[in-house]
Amino acid sequence: MQFLKGICNFALIMTENLTGEAHRPGRIEVVCGSMFSGKTEELIRRMRRAKFARQKVEFFKPAIDVRYSEEDVVSHDQKHIQSTPIDSSASILLLASDIDVVGIDEAQFFDMGIVDVCNELANRGVRVIVAGLDMDFKGVPFGPMPALCAIADDVTKVHAICVKCGNLAYVSHRKVDNDQRVLLGETTEYEPLCRECYQKAIKEENERKDNHA
Repeated sequence: MQFLKGICNFALIMTENLTGEAHRPGRIEVVCGSMFSGKTEELIRRMRRAKFARQKVEFFKPAIDVRYSEEDVVSHDQKHIQSTPIDSSASILLLASDIDVVGIDEAQFFDMGIVDVCNELANRGVRVIVAGLDMDFKGVPFGPMPALCAIADDVTKVHAICVKCGNLAYVSHRKVDNDQRVLLGETTEYEPLCRECYQKAIKEENERKDNHA
């Protein structure tokens, strides 16, 4: 009898959760952090909950991101969800009509128009969930992410673990010699570092460059 009560209570909690999920007003949620911090995984989790609540959802990603798949959004731990690759943020407004929840991955790669797009969608009553790098490999705020954080109703900062010391990571350190701001890559090209280890790594790189000059 006690077991049946427990099952009923669990079902009631799940129903309440999904009811709340289905009645969220228009809003902007931003998930940001360094590479390997679980941004995309968290975005996929929220989108799947919305789908489970029988909401109409649409997922977008920049067309240039083809690391794991040309179409799907895929996290580093291989969780994936179907998406629509686009070249311009304006396309989202055209493709997101009659949608309850819009998910946007790798927002740092989009043009600044993404800020107005997210605002317009939220003002229409759409729940917008955005994930992206808050800083580039030099520790500089990345693209439209600072503006998106500023207008968001909710900002979640997630952290990777520093591969050098085990503290919370601060930035995505680029291990290869390339100064292009946009360079798609994985663990071969990048590593998450805390602030202290990042400063040490930059100092060592500068010393090596001076020695070879």
